Amino acid sequence: MTIVVAVADSPEGKAALNAAVTEAERFDSDVVAVNLGLRALDVDGVSDKVAIRVVERSERDDRDPAELVLGEIASSGASRLVVGFKKRSAVGKALLGSVSQRLILDAPVPVLGVKAPE
Repeated sequence: MTIVVAVADSPEGKAALNAAVTEAERFDSDVVAVNLGLRALDVDGVSDKVAIRVVERSERDDRDPAELVLGEIASSGASRLVVGFKKRSAVGKALLGSVSQRLILDAPVPVLGVKAPE
């Protein structure tokens, strides 16, 4: 069983990674961390009990972030997706799409949504 996590360069991304590792420990799974940021994702010290494979993007136009995550779900045979999200206004939801929203709506597996601690 594999858990895919979408990791943005934000507190929500860090919370999602930590939640994915917790889920992986609970279900004896591995983690595929899809780095949505443009800086290398450092997972050293995150967990010594869970295997974590990082999928990097090389530049902003490398790949559509949501399509990248959905592709990893399909190719890894993932059973769950973990996504961090932040609160947005109704206008923000209507005018601007978000990667998290697309993933929640389009993921073919159950999605665990995580907010960053306040």
